[in-house]
Amino acid sequence: MLKLLHLWSLLLPLLIAVHNASSSSSISHHHTHDRMKSLHFSLFQQETINKTAFIVVDGVKGANVSQTTTPFGTIYVFRDNMTVSSDVSSRVAGVCEGGSITSSFDGLRSMSLAKITLKVKGLRGSVSILGGTHNTKPADHPVVGGTGDFMFAQGYVTSSPVELQGMSVVYKIEFHIYWPPYAAK
Repeated sequence: MLKLLHLWSLLLPLLIAVHNASSSSSISHHHTHDRMKSLHFSLFQQETINKTAFIVVDGVKGANVSQTTTPFGTIYVFRDNMTVSSDVSSRVAGVCEGGSITSSFDGLRSMSLAKITLKVKGLRGSVSILGGTHNTKPADHPVVGGTGDFMFAQGYVTSSPVELQGMSVVYKIEFHIYWPPYAAK
């Protein structure tokens, strides 16, 4: 029971922040809602298979493996540039380092973790995310930590596939970051 209350005490501020969030586009927004500082922006994760991303453990081979699936249990690591547009040659605003483990038998879902180091809107630092990813659909990942200007940050990141054909793939990463009143500068 105590663990459940502790979990709710951690989740309630996030749920309130998500409820109060305004919708964002690829244009950056910086808001203060009810004394809670927030920042909303989008970047694009540029990933190239066997250059910035590698399979380090092959999963259990099964049926229906395709370009958008990996076998159950596959461990995949990456270090990808985060650019300001979907064009790989656009300005780099960060780096995403992390990994994923294929967690579904159909090969479409993974448990993912990443540290995203950012230099945006005059802010520097990193956000750490952890959550489930779907290979072909948008997925929300909670922000579980931060460093530098993102210390004490909360919120979520939405990862959406943009280009999945070929060896280079692109994901749109939408950031919805909130700082509690005691951490806002």
